[in-house]
Amino acid sequence: MVSIITRHPFPTGNAEEGIAVLQENAHDLLEGLEADPSSLGDALSTTLTLAEAHCLMDPRAAIYPTRDAWVTAMQVGSAVFATALAPKGNVRCRIAHKDLTLQATGPQWYVHPGAWLTAFYLAVACREKDRITALCQVPLSLLRENGAQFEEHDYAWIDTLQTYWLGGQDLVPKLVSAVDGTDPDTVSDPETVSKLVYPPMEMFHRFIRKDHEGFTRALTQALELHKQYWSEEDRAVNIGGLVALAPLAIVCLAHDAGMPIEVESEYLPAVLIGRNWCGEFPT
Repeated sequence: MVSIITRHPFPTGNAEEGIAVLQENAHDLLEGLEADPSSLGDALSTTLTLAEAHCLMDPRAAIYPTRDAWVTAMQVGSAVFATALAPKGNVRCRIAHKDLTLQATGPQWYVHPGAWLTAFYLAVACREKDRITALCQVPLSLLRENGAQFEEHDYAWIDTLQTYWLGGQDLVPKLVSAVDGTDPDTVSDPETVSKLVYPPMEMFHRFIRKDHEGFTRALTQALELHKQYWSEEDRAVNIGGLVALAPLAIVCLAHDAGMPIEVESEYLPAVLIGRNWCGEFPT
């Protein structure tokens, strides 16, 4: 039996106008990437926000503009790391239906664990296997170079996901290290870690164990905690809460492995999970 977790209330009165503004901002940033590839960080946050905003009125991602926005965000996420890894010269990147020539950037302020996880989750949701593989070859050392304030569990979680995708060794110990790092007594923001960071790890744990019932429980809890977090008054109108991005990515992995998904929610765009749109247009 499929259970349904509703999304927290979100105002829709100015949705079309808001999406139009985000679309214009995203367009301007993407148009300027060849001249200034260092704006990729802003482009990633803006295109992700646009993709999530589309899901306010189209929570299933059932219409083309929504899916197109998700693909564009995914392409920008991949470009962030393709240009950061390139030793010098130019990098060809497909973004928003155009083949762009971007300059290699090396390490930048936006090349950090948060951006990597966003790029990975987007690539998984869009089923871009080559891009996922490229992201999983990004060395953790690159993510540490800009001195951004991230905690060790972030690096351990990235190490876990890279090891899983590439079929490396010590997957379980790495996952245990990531989970141990989320101890509320040791992190700087216990609420965010307990409600947003740890739940996808538990989902992944149940997924790799092929524990269907445990996965369903973990997914349910992840969405309920996501809802709690984003229902707080100071966060309730933040577009970032409209989609549970990390749980979505783990659900996509589980779906493709043949695990039944017995939870439905507006936080999880159903058409992205079902992947029936893949191949709709060149990516």
